[in-house]
Amino acid sequence: MILYEYPLNERVRTLLRLEDLFERLDTFARREHPLDHHVALITLFEILDVSARADLKSDLLQELERQRQALVAFRSSPDVAVDMLDRVLSQIDAAGAGLGAITGRTGQHLRDNEWLMSIRSRVIIAGGACEFDLPSYHAWQHRPADVRQRDIAGWAAPFRALHDSLAIVLNLLRESAQRSRLTARQGSFQQSLGGRTWQMVQVRLDESLGAIPEISANKYLLWIRFTSQDGDLRPRPFEADVDFELALCNL
Repeated sequence: MILYEYPLNERVRTLLRLEDLFERLDTFARREHPLDHHVALITLFEILDVSARADLKSDLLQELERQRQALVAFRSSPDVAVDMLDRVLSQIDAAGAGLGAITGRTGQHLRDNEWLMSIRSRVIIAGGACEFDLPSYHAWQHRPADVRQRDIAGWAAPFRALHDSLAIVLNLLRESAQRSRLTARQGSFQQSLGGRTWQMVQVRLDESLGAIPEISANKYLLWIRFTSQDGDLRPRPFEADVDFELALCNL
């Protein structure tokens, strides 16, 4: 099964982008080749750009507190596993404390690093990070892999509270999903949402079908149009029926 997720508001869109960037950062930072660490550093700059949204930190803190209060209310329920509930509450408290401890703009430590900002100003130019443009960066890339990994980990560390917080919020959002098995007739599906606000749509389907969902939605209507790719990878209408799982998520 292959999963497609579609955000229905700008906040979830930002969180999903950051989640993808953190996953990419961790993947390439673990490797040892200088080119992998080049990708990791560029990804760190992308995290800096995406996390610059002024209200991101306050939005996450408010959401963590809202979820904390909602979960505390379940403590008296006999059907709730108290140890699991306490573990989730502990994770929320730790993430909130870490996020609250961030002072100033997110990523300001990178902006204050003149060497990193000199690299950032060059990598936006095609081929701008060559050794003749940035000899000091070229020298850094020839340092031992463990030294480069330690440097990247240090530059990424102040973002970890942000990562932990968004991971909790997205996990809770995904667990809220209302799932149903459906069929798109001749590759097209519509469903009325009745004016209810949802935050994310998930579509799961068998990847062997070769069907690709194109999703659009507002608070009244969800529309999914399935396409396929031929040899030149251009999208083509998928005209057969498509069985899929739909999940609507909202905290």
